[in-house]
Amino acid sequence: MLRAIPRTFATTLSKPSAFAGIRYKHTLPGKVKVGKGFTRCNLISNSGLRSGNNKTQTNLPSTLFLLTIMLHSALPYAYEALEPHISGEIMKIHHAKHHQTYITNLNAAEEKLGSAFKSHDVNDEISIQSALKFNGGGHINHTLFWENLAPKSSGGGEKPSGELLKEIENTWGSFDKFIEKFSAQTVAVQGSGWGWLGYNKEFKRLEIATTSNQDPLQATTGLIPLLGIDVWEHAYYLQYKNVRPDYLKAIWEVINWKTVADRFNKNR
Repeated sequence: MLRAIPRTFATTLSKPSAFAGIRYKHTLPGKVKVGKGFTRCNLISNSGLRSGNNKTQTNLPSTLFLLTIMLHSALPYAYEALEPHISGEIMKIHHAKHHQTYITNLNAAEEKLGSAFKSHDVNDEISIQSALKFNGGGHINHTLFWENLAPKSSGGGEKPSGELLKEIENTWGSFDKFIEKFSAQTVAVQGSGWGWLGYNKEFKRLEIATTSNQDPLQATTGLIPLLGIDVWEHAYYLQYKNVRPDYLKAIWEVINWKTVADRFNKNR
């Protein structure tokens, strides 16, 4: 069995509104900050420590493993609030069943990773990475997806304005051309995946991208996710069958451009 060098290992999952993904930090024995805003945080070690107050620092033993347990959050709107564009039945199954499964499996993978680190088993650490990527990505992607949507009564489908609209028009010529380009690339995703509007901080520009399965945009491409559209069949099949273009046409009617603009303004 391969053995890892003993160390302090901290792992956290970002709070739902942060979308920073799964973060790992290797440190020498010392102090590790326990951040605020997490749904729930358990500290797992043989020392019996428990989560502290926001922004507190704790002296940790060299073999401590910090594990954040993610809990599912309720949507800010009713499941049927996006009808007729996305049915309440789809929203309920998608949120309460599919997203919950990603969270459950992510927590299980995190627990296994904690055991692997405590036993310093590098083979086990490596074998768990695919489950972390798939389920962690599923959680990150869906959390952003729910915030990308809003009922018509709450501004869903309203055209963006301000600096975001200017950047879209400068990049693609017009908002309508952006929608056309984004929809075409996202419809063309083979199998399951996501369509994205991302921000490239290095070149200070907007980009359209796609990812396969539940690959998170930032962790796999470096782009900051501003808008994500799920094109797994569970996101649309009950209503749109195998006609993915109809789903892409409908979902623009409930896109929450306010949250997209907020992410853009925060990161540019």
